Order: sequence, then structure tokens, then C-alpha cells
Amino acid sequence: MIQTATAENATAQRLFEKLKGVAVGTSGPYTWERCVELAPLVDEINRLKHEKNAVILTHYYVHPEITVGVGDFVGDSYKLAKDAKSTNASIIVFAAVKFMAETAKCLNPDKEVLVPSKQNGCSLADAITAERVRELRREFPEHTFVCYINTSAAVKAVCDVCVTSSNVYDIVQRIPSDKIYFLPDKLMGENVQDEMKRRGVQKDVQIFSATCYVHQQYDPERVLRLRGKYPGLKVLSHPECSPDVIRHADHVASTKGMMQYLRDTDAEAYLLLTECGLAGRAQVEMPGKTFIGPCVECRYMKSNAMQDILRVLRAPDEDDRIVLSDDVREGALRCINAMFHYAEMSG
Repeated sequence: MIQTATAENATAQRLFEKLKGVAVGTSGPYTWERCVELAPLVDEINRLKHEKNAVILTHYYVHPEITVGVGDFVGDSYKLAKDAKSTNASIIVFAAVKFMAETAKCLNPDKEVLVPSKQNGCSLADAITAERVRELRREFPEHTFVCYINTSAAVKAVCDVCVTSSNVYDIVQRIPSDKIYFLPDKLMGENVQDEMKRRGVQKDVQIFSATCYVHQQYDPERVLRLRGKYPGLKVLSHPECSPDVIRHADHVASTKGMMQYLRDTDAEAYLLLTECGLAGRAQVEMPGKTFIGPCVECRYMKSNAMQDILRVLRAPDEDDRIVLSDDVREGALRCINAMFHYAEMSG
């Protein structure tokens, strides 16, 4: 079914008005001509969504034309996990990375979950296996194993509690055990150690050695140089950055937390120490704000493309589908539900 020229023009106009201010990374610029080219794809995807009772979940880090044009939900990993849990759709298309889609499948075993990207890995998730966790559990038998959401379902299935960047500190504090093994992110683990000390919480936190290749690239020297150049600069850092970087930040938060900070403040300029896509999303929602500094892209998140979303909605192949064995799904679900339990505790 082909949309009329009038409908396509309306879609192009909507895209252009939303995206014309995006000027970071490889996503922008969004010229009028580009928006006109995108419009038929957007209209056809939205038509198929309605026809097939599908929903599209999009992470902040994917290209803005996806979140603006066809995304039904946009957010960080914790919010999207809750969105996946609450959807009534028959099909979930998860424009992000595979481990997030696996979380959606754990929460929705009877729904079809599709990943519209062939390059859907993650430097953190790919760094550790379930067998390695089993070995570590034998080495640290008294420790509660806490895994970052950036892990496979198989890894979650052999851990005790899952966390995201928005709730990691509170959950680690609330876990009754004083012995924690945190994996796989070394830098976030070091930040957990520092935060527990800052809060006066006595925990033996052991950590794994993997890192996010995006957040690892940010360094304190560049932050200090930019502070010298922009005296009114506000620096926002993701917990996957190194402790040396975080010490120079004005605010440390998940991507959702960074977005809220941007909405609540009015600085001369902002430096976002996370993946480029967040600055792109912020330019969509808050076009009056100024963003400066380095911008590092995640090749996995940016491999999501409008054409592949259309492809998986039309005729997904086996590699697009998330399939989990019952034991992996049930184990991972226990781990994920433990996250919801601790995250939603009062105090």
C-alpha cells in the first residue's frame, strides 16, 4: 500500500520540524530533502504496525529518525524493560541491541520479539558468558551476583539480580548481602565501590574486567579543557564512564536521568559523556539548548536502520527473532524480577 503524496508531505514536514536541529554524530543533518526521502518508509512502517499489532521500542542511542518517526516508546534500558512488560502488542520490534530484546522476550514469552539489526552485539554483553559466571560463583560462593542489564539472557539466568544505570546504586545498597560480585562493567563497578563508600554502606564489591568501548573513550583531561573554554558548562556523565571522569561531572545519571537534568536546568552549554544519540534526542526535545564537546557513537546501536525495521515487519528471518530456551528465560526472568523488586522498594 502506497501512501498519497499529500500524506507523505505531511510526514516529511513533521520529521523536518522535529529533526532539523539535530547536528551531532552521523545522524544529522536532517535536510528537507532527506525528510522527504524518509517519509514513505515512516508511513509504511506505521501502517504495518497498525496492521500487525506491533509496537516499536527505541533506545535513546539509535538514530533520531527512528525514535521520532516510528518509535512508540523511547527511553533507557530500565524504562524500556517496563514498557515491554506493559505492552498489549502481539509483536515487539526492539530498535536497540540484542540483550535488551532478550529482556523483552523474558517478560513477554508469548509475543514475537524482533531485532532490526544484524550487528546487534555489545562490548559489555559479549565480554562474559554464562559458563564464566558459573566459574566465578564457585570462586566467590558467598557473594550475591549482580549483573548489569548489558548482559545476555543466559548470563542473567545464572545471576541473582539485574541492574540498570538508573538503579544500580540503590539496588546494591538494598541487597541484604554485604558481599557483592558486580559484572561485567569494570568502570561501573568501580563507581559502585566509590558510591557505597560515599553513602557509608559497608559492602565487599568484587568486579569483572569488561568495559563499554564508547564510555571508555572519555577522559578527564578533555573535560577539564572544555571547562576552561566554557566557564558555564555543565558536565553530565553516564555511570559507565571511569571514576576519574565522573569526579569532574556536575551530574551522574542514566540516559533518562540526564534527560531529566537537561529539562530541569538552564546552563550556557552542556557536555554529555555518553553515546551521541542522547544529544540528538535532546536536540529534538530541547532545541534551545547548546551541546558541545566530543561525541562517540555506538556501532551496535547505530546499526539499527529504518529499512531493517520495515524488513522485519514485512518478513522477518530466523536471525531477527529472539528465541530463548525455557530454562534460560525462566532464570533470566527471576533475575529481572529481582531488579524490579529492589528498585521499587521504599527507602
